[in-house]
Formats: sequence, C-alpha cells, structure tokens
Amino acid sequence: MIDFEKELAVILADDPLGLLVIKPKASSGMNMDERLLSSFEEINTFINEQGHEPQASQDINERKLYSRLKGLRENPEKVAALIQCDSFDLFATEKMPVVKEINTIADVLEDDFLGLLGSNAKDEEDPTDIFKLRHVTKTIDMPEQIARRVPCKNFDKYEQLFKQCHRDLVSGASVFKPFTGEQQITAGHFFILHGVMVYVADVGEKEKKRGKVNARLLCIFENGTESNMLLRSLATELYKDENGVRVLPLSEDLLMPDEHITHEDQSTGYIYILQSLTEDNNIRDIADLYKIGYSSQPVKERIKNASQEPTYLMADVKLLSEFQTFNLNPQKLELLLHTFFAEACLNIDVFDKEGKRYTPREWFIVPLQVIEIAVRLLINGEIINYRYDNNKREIIEKVGSFGE
Repeated sequence: MIDFEKELAVILADDPLGLLVIKPKASSGMNMDERLLSSFEEINTFINEQGHEPQASQDINERKLYSRLKGLRENPEKVAALIQCDSFDLFATEKMPVVKEINTIADVLEDDFLGLLGSNAKDEEDPTDIFKLRHVTKTIDMPEQIARRVPCKNFDKYEQLFKQCHRDLVSGASVFKPFTGEQQITAGHFFILHGVMVYVADVGEKEKKRGKVNARLLCIFENGTESNMLLRSLATELYKDENGVRVLPLSEDLLMPDEHITHEDQSTGYIYILQSLTEDNNIRDIADLYKIGYSSQPVKERIKNASQEPTYLMADVKLLSEFQTFNLNPQKLELLLHTFFAEACLNIDVFDKEGKRYTPREWFIVPLQVIEIAVRLLINGEIINYRYDNNKREIIEKVGSFGE
C-alpha cells in the first residue's frame, strides 16, 4: 500500500527552485519613524542645495519646509528621534526630553506629557476638555423680534382707507408710480406688494446699524393681516416684485414730476438693456441674455447700426428698457452694473466682417427684471447694500444688514 504522507513529504522536499517556499510579503508603506526621517531629509537636502535654512518666503515649497522645521523644533520627542540625522546642527539649541524611569503606576500617570490621562488642573479650565467651546462667540446678535403676518385685530380702523384708495385709483385721483427707493416708504402711503395692497400705518424710530438706517414698521395688508416688518425688508420685497409699485395721490405726483427733475438738472445720457436678435443658434439659445450699456445720445440712434458692430454681437438688437440719467456719469454707472453682475458675464468671441476677433464684455445672463431692479438701486444709491447671487439668480441684501 502506498504511504501517501511519505510520498507527499518526498515531493515537498524535492523543490530545487524553491517554488513551495512562501515568503512573507514586505510592506511597501513606511512606518511613522520612516515618514518622520524622510520628511526631515527633505530639509537637509534643501539646505545642502541652497546653503541656508528654509525661510518663510513666498515660494510655497520653501515655506512648507520652514513650517515643518519650526514644528519639529517645538517637539522635543521628534528632536530626540532626529538628532542623529541632524547634519547641519538644526537642533543644537533645542532641549532634549528627560528620560524618566518608569517603575510604578504613579510614574506612568506623572509622565503623561500628552495629557491623555486627564488634566491636573483643578481650579483652572482644562484646555484639553473637548466639551468646552473655545473661540466661539458666546452670544449671537439675533434680531429682537421676527416679523410675521398676523390677523389685524382692529382692521375696521383701516378698511375704509383701502376702499378710498381704490376709489381714488379708479377716478384718477391717485396713480401708480414705480418704487425706486427706501426713502419713499413713509407713514400714510400705500404700496402694491405681490398683488396685495399694503398701508404703512407707522414708521418707528430710525436707527443706524453697520452703516445702514432702518426702522420697524406697522404694515396693514388689505387681506386683513398686519406685520411689524423692517423698512429695509419691505423695500427689498418691493424691489424683487416686478409688479411692486407705490400708490401716489395725483396732487403729490404733480408736485414731483419725473421724480423731482427740474430745469436745473442736466441730462447726461442713458443706461439701456438690449436683447439680441441674432440668428446664431449658439447665442440665440441662451436664455436671459441681455446687454447692459450706456449712451450719451438717444438709444435708438445709437443702436441703428448694431448689425455692423461686434459689441452688439454683429446682429440687430431689441431695446427692452432705458433709463435717462441726470447729473450722473452714465459710463460710471454702466461700469458699476458690469461689476455688480460680473459673475454672470457672457464669455464669447465675435468676429467682424474683416475676421478680427472681439470679446464683448457687456452681455450678461441675468433675468431682465433683476437687471432693472439693479439699475434703480444704482440710481438711488442703495446698490451698495445689495449683491447679486449668481446661483439663486436674484439680488440679495449683503450680510450684516438688519435682520427680521
């Protein structure tokens, strides 16, 4: 009978090529000590090549080595581990850690230099306590109250005012006027916000915070609700609402023709918004693409040769809005608007009839209503309190403004 175990032993012993010998696989990764030594050797190599220690220079690689050396010098344990490789006496002035003899549990607890076993501080706050918040503002500057619409308990006191306002609009005694500035929000005036008439019954004491003036309002809505919203909040909502207007008695409107424009005011030009009528599909298919420009002459005269000019994308254009400016430099206004919408600027090359390339920088991918709001904010000087959010595609108030 064949002895299988004996035969197997003979086969295993007859392995001249060592195919049956399994060697442990060497790890390709470095341990902690090897990584520490490798990082320090980079510093030695730098000094050997440059002739000086790494400095806090503008060169990112040198600055990285400088920070690494600084961190090593502040760690006695790492200094002790690297002292044998310190070819340039970089640690000559550093203190070596004292090796303590460990014989008892008490020695282990006293040698807890990393603080892993707890703090010895009894009367002082433990700096290693993860349950203690540091470098965090203890108090948050929250608004004293949040504006909410609530039922108006004495709405009958204001109901007749709304009815009279409607009668005046029908008879022509009152007219709708565009909302153009926060200074127009005063007690006793009506506005149309999101299709609902609102009456400003009272304006509280105005106060200035972070350079911005604000006040708490008492707003009565025609649907029988009221709100103590802030003046700036009402203004922001009116700016956003493309149909948001104020209701102005005709007697006041006649006293303030064209928003206080008199014969002494000098017209300086026009800010305009155009839409391209190009047949180029690459441009025509871009939604909400508009040109924001200025002209010192009537806009229709300025754009009559649009199809010949690269600034108009070598195509005819349609005039959507124009704003006449008085006592202001329209070119500077245009630049401010371009800066305001910079993130939404169209990046495209256009070639004239001679093949010369141009890159117009006056076309923006922004909703028309938003551009018109920005123009009004710019003309009345309030645009500094707002910014354009290109992701939300809307104008929002800058951080730091009064909150509700």
